[in-house]
Amino acid sequence: MIVIGIDPGVARLGYGVIQVDKGVAAPLCYGCIQTRAGRQQAERLLTIYTEITALFKRYPPDFLAIEKLFFTKNVTSAMSVSEVRGVILLAAEQHQIPVEEYTPNQIKQAITGSGRADKEQMQDMIKRLLQLDEVPKPDDAADGLSIALCHIHIMR
Repeated sequence: MIVIGIDPGVARLGYGVIQVDKGVAAPLCYGCIQTRAGRQQAERLLTIYTEITALFKRYPPDFLAIEKLFFTKNVTSAMSVSEVRGVILLAAEQHQIPVEEYTPNQIKQAITGSGRADKEQMQDMIKRLLQLDEVPKPDDAADGLSIALCHIHIMR
């Protein structure tokens, strides 16, 4: 089974691809899709759509896990991220990939056992749980892996 985790963002979208074989979770790849500042939003969304569909073709997932939108102050940023989420959900539907959404607290709880874990605790647990030599960089890629691993843990 392959799960792709997505941490949506306009400038940088983090992703992690994890394969589970005989109960063992192993990362296949992780990274970021970056868009250039100063470009029109439509162009940035097209870049994300193109890159995410290429990822789906390279690693055909059984599930897509995505972080639920959470914002407190910046409504403009939330709107842009909402558009990114729409593009991701559209691409998943086009490829008939089931989607599950998780809040930041659900992800932290599934990975560390505490919904109040900080970024360093999350990164350390991802490194340990996936037996990586170092913490994935940039942070958005580690977040993508966390979201995929959250889904795997909740499915169990």
